[in-house]
Amino acid sequence: MDKYITTPITEEKTAELHAGDYVYITGTIYVARDAAHKRMMEVLERGEELPIDILDSTIYYMGPSPAREGRPIGSAGPTTATRMDKYAPTLLDLGEKAMIGKGKRSKEVIDAIIRNKAVYFAAIGGAGALLSKCITKSEIVCYEDLGAEAIRKLEVKDFPVIVVIDRDGNNLYETAIEKENTVISVGRLERQKDLLKKYIEIAPRDEFSDILDAADSFIYFQSKTKQKDIQNETK
Repeated sequence: MDKYITTPITEEKTAELHAGDYVYITGTIYVARDAAHKRMMEVLERGEELPIDILDSTIYYMGPSPAREGRPIGSAGPTTATRMDKYAPTLLDLGEKAMIGKGKRSKEVIDAIIRNKAVYFAAIGGAGALLSKCITKSEIVCYEDLGAEAIRKLEVKDFPVIVVIDRDGNNLYETAIEKENTVISVGRLERQKDLLKKYIEIAPRDEFSDILDAADSFIYFQSKTKQKDIQNETK
């Protein structure tokens, strides 16, 4: 089911999200990877305040590439979430409500998700340049010395994610294995392709020519192009 939500993501909002839902996020989210998470843990160990407002926050596990001229950010694909597993329970207990990454999570993280009525989203891996089109603003808020791993604040518009683990602990990876005896169900793969096609269709060719030219070479898109040509000829 497709759902559109705005940040901050509260307990009331996570109650409406279920494993397998396709969600489009609009609002403010933070970017932090393992180096930034380690820094935040060190801050807490010293008894200091975190550099971001953690209450009802959403943290995207991502390290962007340099931005092209006129764009707020470069390629913005997700990184593997397990790198943050040893830090995530602490931040969830402090009020973080949503995480965006890719891949499975540890039992400790899942327990913390349930305990805090939080949620774990997955973004589509390998589509970083297209996902960046959903980011309207980006600014470094701290740890600039970490370069691409600095903590950033992003403004996003209809940023596409999938609920992988919901607040009740329902886990899309596990249910997919149970239902299809495979890691990812056929239905979910089809939905991912539909989602990716949408962003390929709206992406400006002059900005993403390399990606779109490669997509055009796929058999699927070649077939669609031929269909459009036939339709145009019959008009």
